Amino acid sequence: MNKYIFNKMGSDDKPWPTWKIALAFGLPVGLISAGAYVYLSKTPTDVPPPDKKVRDDPEGSASVPTTPTKEEAQRSVDEFSQNVQLSPEELLKQKIQECQEMKNEGNKLFKQGKYSEAIEKYTQAIDNCPESSHTERSTYHQNKAAALEKQENWQGVINECAKAIELNHRYTKAFLRRSKAYEKMGNKELCLEDITTVCLLDNFSSTPNMLFADQILKKLGFERASATYRARKHRLASALFVKQYFNGFQEDITTDPLTDKDRSCSKESGFIRAKIAWEEGKLDRVIDECTAEIQEADAPPEAANVKDADMESVKRDRLAKSLLVRATFFLLSCRNDEAQKDLNRVIDMEDANPKVRVNALIKRGSMMMQMQKSDEAEADHNLAAQIDPVNADIFHHRGQYFIIMNKVSEALQDFNRCIEIKGDYALAHAQRCYTKYRQAFANGDIVEAERATAEFQEIITKYPCCSETYGLYAQAESDRRNFEAADNLFKKALEIEPDNASLYVHRGTLLLQWKQDVVEAINTIKIALEVDPECDFAHEMLATIEVQRQNLDQALYHFEQAINNSRTEAEMAHLHSLRAAAIAQTNIKLKYGITPPPLSQLPSAPL
Repeated sequence: MNKYIFNKMGSDDKPWPTWKIALAFGLPVGLISAGAYVYLSKTPTDVPPPDKKVRDDPEGSASVPTTPTKEEAQRSVDEFSQNVQLSPEELLKQKIQECQEMKNEGNKLFKQGKYSEAIEKYTQAIDNCPESSHTERSTYHQNKAAALEKQENWQGVINECAKAIELNHRYTKAFLRRSKAYEKMGNKELCLEDITTVCLLDNFSSTPNMLFADQILKKLGFERASATYRARKHRLASALFVKQYFNGFQEDITTDPLTDKDRSCSKESGFIRAKIAWEEGKLDRVIDECTAEIQEADAPPEAANVKDADMESVKRDRLAKSLLVRATFFLLSCRNDEAQKDLNRVIDMEDANPKVRVNALIKRGSMMMQMQKSDEAEADHNLAAQIDPVNADIFHHRGQYFIIMNKVSEALQDFNRCIEIKGDYALAHAQRCYTKYRQAFANGDIVEAERATAEFQEIITKYPCCSETYGLYAQAESDRRNFEAADNLFKKALEIEPDNASLYVHRGTLLLQWKQDVVEAINTIKIALEVDPECDFAHEMLATIEVQRQNLDQALYHFEQAINNSRTEAEMAHLHSLRAAAIAQTNIKLKYGITPPPLSQLPSAPL
C-alpha cells in the first residue's frame, strides 16, 4: 500500500490546490499504486483570472471640483494669507487636498481612456505629496500602475507597484496587479510570491486568486521537472517499493514461483535466471537476464537453438514474459520510454498468454495516466477487459482509474465486478467500502456512511490480515474525528505490515491533526525513513511540516530528497511546486513580515 487512493477525495471532492497544502499541513496529493497513477491535481484547466473584486480602475473619486477663475483663485490666496496663519498640520492637510484633486483629475482622464494624461496627473500628485503621507503616496503609485497596465507597460507597472508596496506592505491591490505584470513578463517566481502574498493577506478567501496561484505553481513545477526528470540518473526503486508494487496484482503470472523443472533450465534461459535473481533479491540483475532471453529469441532462425515445436512454444512464452518483466523493471527504474516499447511489443503478441497481455495493458494504461492521457488509459483498460473478461486485476485497476476521473459510480461497478471474480480479494473489498464511505460522506448521507463503517468491521472480521483495510478504515474514522479509534487502526495495520513506510506517514499526519504534536508526528514519520530511506512520501510530508515551522533549510533538504526519489515526472513536478511554494512563503516573510494564519484558522484539508 502506497499513498492511498483516498488522498484524491476531499469532503467536497474539491482538493486543495498544491500550494495551500504546503502552507497548511495537508497531505501531499498524488501516488503510484500498483498499476495506477493518481493524477496530480483536479484543478480545472481553465483557471479564471485573478479576483475581479480588485478594481481595474484607479482608486478615488473621478469627479473634479469646479475650477475657479484666475482672479478668484488669487483673491482667495490673498484673503487666506492676510487673515489666516495656518498651523503645520493644516498646511499638510491643505497640501494633501491639492494632491487628491490632482489624483481625481487623473481618475477622470483614466475613465476617458486618456491614459498618458492620467499618468501625468498621478505623477504630479506623487511629486507634490508630502513624503510622510505614505497612504496617499502609495495610492497614487498604484493608480499610476493601473494606467500603465492599460498601456501594457509591464515593467512600468512593476516599478510603480513596487513603490506602492514599499509604502504599504499590505497593499493587496498592488501585489495582485504586480503579480499579473510579472506573469506577463514571464517571471513566474516573483509572480508566485506576489499572488501568494495576496492570498495570505485575504486569508485564502478568494478562490480565483488561489486557483491563479496554483496555476503558476504547476507551471513552475512542470518546467523544472521536465528539465531534470529525463536528465537524472536512472535507478531501480527500493526493494520495498518493488515488493509493494507487485503486491497490487493478483493475476500476474510472471510472479508465479519456479518449479524444479524450470530451475533445471537456468543455463539456457535468461528468463529463468532473471526469476532466480529476483527471488534472491538481486534485483539489479533482472533486466540484464531478461535481455539475454529476448536477444536469443530475436536471433536469426539458424542461430536459435530450437529442437521442436513444443520447445518453440516454450521459448515464445518466455519471450513474452521476459518482455513484460523487463518492461516492469524499466518502469520501476523510471525508464519509461524503454518500458513502453516492451509493453507495446507484448500487447501486439496475439499468441501470448492473455494474462501476460492484460498485465501489459494495465501497466501501459498506468503510464498513460501518468502522461495525463486519460482517453488512452481508459482504452487500454477496456481492451484488457475484452481480452480477459474474468481477470480481477483489470477491474481493480480500472476502478482506481475511475476514482481518479471522479467517476465514482463506474468505480463501484468495477470493484463489484472484481469481487465477483475473486471473492477473497480483501483489498478490493476495502477499496469498494471506502469509496462508498467517501461518496456518502461527501453527500452528507449519515446513514450510508454508518453502513460503510459497519462494512469495514465485517471486512476486518473476514480478512483480519489485510493492512489496507485497517488503513482505509482509519481514514474514515479520522474524517469522523474519531482520532483515537483511527490511531488504533493504524497501529493494527502496522502490526500486520511493519515494513509499510506509507502507514507511518499517515499515522504521523493523524497525530498532527489530532494532538497538534509536531514532535511526535515528525518522529513517527521518520520511522518510515528507517524502514525505507527512499520513501519520497515521508520526505514530502516532513518538508511540508518544516515549512510550517519556518525551518526552510530542513524543508528544502526534504524536498530535494523527495524529488530525487520520486518515481514519475508528474510526481516530481508536484514536489517542485511544493518546494517553490516554500521558498515563496519564506521570501514573503523576510520581505514583508507576512506569515500564514494559524492552522486553526484554516479549513481542514482532506487527509
